This record gives sequence, C-alpha cells and structure tokens, in this order.
Amino acid sequence: FTMHGTIMLLMFATPLFAGFTNWIMPLQIGAPDVAFPRLNMFAYWLYLFGSLIAVAGFLTPNGAADFGWFAYSPLSNAEHSPGIGGDLWIMGLAFSGFGTILGSVNFITT
Repeated sequence: FTMHGTIMLLMFATPLFAGFTNWIMPLQIGAPDVAFPRLNMFAYWLYLFGSLIAVAGFLTPNGAADFGWFAYSPLSNAEHSPGIGGDLWIMGLAFSGFGTILGSVNFITT
C-alpha cells in the first residue's frame, strides 16, 4: 500500500472508467440517460467525498497512512501508523467504495 497507488488506481483510474461508461453506455443502447440520474449524482458525490477523506490524511499531524498494501494487523498498529491517517484512509475507501457500488448498480440497471 502506498498513497500513490491508492490515488493512482482507486481515485484516478476508477472514476475515469466510470465517467467514460456514464457517457458511452446510454449512447450505445439508445437511452437518453442512465436509469437513475440522481443515484448517479449521489454516487459521484459520495465517491468524491470518500476520496477527499482518504487524501486528508496528508494534512494530519503524523501524516498519511503507512501500513502496507493489505493493511494487515502487524503493520496497522500505532508504531507503523501513528495518528488518524490510517483511519481516514479506511473511512475514505469505505465511502468511495460505496459510491462505486451505487454507480455500478446504476449501470447494471440501465
């Protein structure tokens, strides 16, 4: 786990793919828009909010999370990740993951 990997894969590649899907998929099937536009909007804002929470770990006094790619127990203790940077990372990934799930439900429904 690195913050670079999290930002690159989960906060850049995922929304890039979802954005292209949101634009191209209704055109491919001849629909005017996705099935639930408000759910789509909520999923976007939830994803953005979660990403901002995860990145906010850089602004904490002890810095961002630093406990390995899988965040397993030996490296997630207070010695390797002091402060709330790891907690913000986990909470941000939970919010952005839920936003991604809601967006995928909208795409599947469309």
